[in-house]
Amino acid sequence: MTTTEAAPAIVPQFDTPSATGGGGRKLAIICSKGSLDMAYPGLILANAALGEGVETHLFFTFWGFDMITTKTMADLKFTPLGNTATHMPQGLGGLPGMTHLATSRLRKSIADLDVPDVPEFLEQIVASGGHLWACQLSADMNHLTSEDLYDEVEGIISASDFIEKTDGAQLLFI
Repeated sequence: MTTTEAAPAIVPQFDTPSATGGGGRKLAIICSKGSLDMAYPGLILANAALGEGVETHLFFTFWGFDMITTKTMADLKFTPLGNTATHMPQGLGGLPGMTHLATSRLRKSIADLDVPDVPEFLEQIVASGGHLWACQLSADMNHLTSEDLYDEVEGIISASDFIEKTDGAQLLFI
C-alpha cells in the first residue's frame, strides 16, 4: 500500500514588516454594488485602512459605478425587497413607497451616527491618500467617460491595470 504525503500547509507570516504596519501594506477594495447599504462597507473599510497607514485603492465596477457617477452618487437607494436582513415580511418590500421609506430611514440612521454621505466619504478617503479607480468595461457598458465621474477618480482603467497597481495587496470584493 502506498501513501502519499500531504502538501505542507501554507501559513501566513503575520510577523513580516508588511503585516505589522511597516513598509508596504496595501488594500484593494472592489466595489461592485451601488445600493446605499452596499456602498458603506467598502468606504468604511477604506477609511479604516487609511487611518492605519495602509495604502488603499478602490475599484468601482458594475453597479458600484453608481458610487462615483456624479448623477447618481448622492442619491443611492436602499430597497428591502429580497433583503432578508431587513427582518420584515418580504411581500412588504415590493409595496409602492417602500424603497423611499427604507432609503430615508437608512440615511437618517447613518446621519445620526455622524457618518458622512457617499460623496463626502469619498472626499475624505481621497484627502487621506486613498486612490479611486473606475472600471473601463463598466464605463464602456454604461457609455460613461471621466467627465461623468466624481472629479477625484484617478482614471478609468482595465481590471488588469488594477491588478497590476495593487500587486501584493489584500483584496476585498464587495
